[in-house]
Amino acid sequence: MTEAVQESNQPLFNIEKIYVKDLSLEIPHAPEIFLERESPQIDVQLNTQTATIEGDVYEVMITNTVTAKIGEKVMFLIEAKQAGIFRLSNLPKEDMEPVLAVMCPNILFPYLREIVSSVAVRAGFAPVMLNPVNFEMLYQQHKQEQAQAAAATTH
Repeated sequence: MTEAVQESNQPLFNIEKIYVKDLSLEIPHAPEIFLERESPQIDVQLNTQTATIEGDVYEVMITNTVTAKIGEKVMFLIEAKQAGIFRLSNLPKEDMEPVLAVMCPNILFPYLREIVSSVAVRAGFAPVMLNPVNFEMLYQQHKQEQAQAAAATTH
């Protein structure tokens, strides 16, 4: 085997692009909400999605929604979709899903965290510091839920 042929079979992982796919900010009760002195309740929702673009090129996206409320009144709502385009070649089939569900979101999360904090500050609020996320644990939970759902449908 020539060296070029051997290299072409090597697993390849490339970050092609990291970008903000969608970003929105709502402050429905401005300007009155800025006079509030109470600390808001913060609700954070996070999801990941993966799509094949073509062949060995994938888009991975983390969607994050942060809602800050005082009582029932929404102080602000930030929704950010941080995405990346990744090229994965010559990876064993069993490694593809964990790479796309764990490794890629781990790469994107610091960018998401920065954009959410920056938007909150630019909107006139305190920075929102997203807690670290264990994407591996979320992936394992998802696999376990899938296995339980499959087991429930076979009985």
